[in-house]
Amino acid sequence: MTKYCDSSPLVAALYERRKRRSQTAATIGRRHYILSASVVLRADPKSANPQEESSIIPIVPTPHHRSSDWGVCVRALILAALCALAATPSIARQKPPVQYQIRTPAPPDFSALDWMIGQWTGKTIANSPPGGVQLSVNYNLEKHFIVFHEEISLAATPTVPATQESWMGILSAAPDGAGFVLRIFSSHGFITRYRLTTEGAEWHLNPEGGDFPAPGWLFRRVWARTGPDEFTETVQAAPPGKGFFDYYSVKFTHVPPPAKPAPVPAKPASEQPKNSPGS
Repeated sequence: MTKYCDSSPLVAALYERRKRRSQTAATIGRRHYILSASVVLRADPKSANPQEESSIIPIVPTPHHRSSDWGVCVRALILAALCALAATPSIARQKPPVQYQIRTPAPPDFSALDWMIGQWTGKTIANSPPGGVQLSVNYNLEKHFIVFHEEISLAATPTVPATQESWMGILSAAPDGAGFVLRIFSSHGFITRYRLTTEGAEWHLNPEGGDFPAPGWLFRRVWARTGPDEFTETVQAAPPGKGFFDYYSVKFTHVPPPAKPAPVPAKPASEQPKNSPGS
């Protein structure tokens, strides 16, 4: 077998080559690459046995290197998550708040009925059952509605029994935009709807059903303004299967609002009582 001397140029070259490969393998191992290499070194054919060979042992990253790199990755992920969480509140603060609004309709034009606002008192006229009626008309809810309150008391006649009724009506703009709609709630439990239309100095209330109208009966009203502070109301009724007839008519007179009490004048300083020296 051929022997090698430490001072041989071939051995020195092989040693340097092995050293360089070891350094390269260590560097790649730190980057999570595994180097597996085997280098067969042969001696000079003139001085070495062709069957003699030596090999370099593969260099694999140590567990210490793998655990160290894994810890660096974990710390980087935790830092990135903390930065994202810290940035979330600032983004939320920068986002403007959302304001929700509901579009409300404009108040109806009740200017043609302004003259009715106030208190009215009335009595039945000829060809009507004797009796009296009290009526109150007022704006309500930011002038989106007009509210009516009426008290009716009529004596009995040969064809109609005595009548004692109270009703409340709410006048609003019609959903279709044509005129106004008056819903009347009666003390008898009936709920009737009327369409209000204007014809000159008269206002007609024609029935349009309702949630609970009088079974089989129909009623309609006509308001006629006869002066600055008076108007008449005619109520017509139609029994089941028959035409309308005049039920009663009332002449209303406007009740002026009560006068405000005059303020009490202050007494002059000379008339005010003076305190005695001993008081």
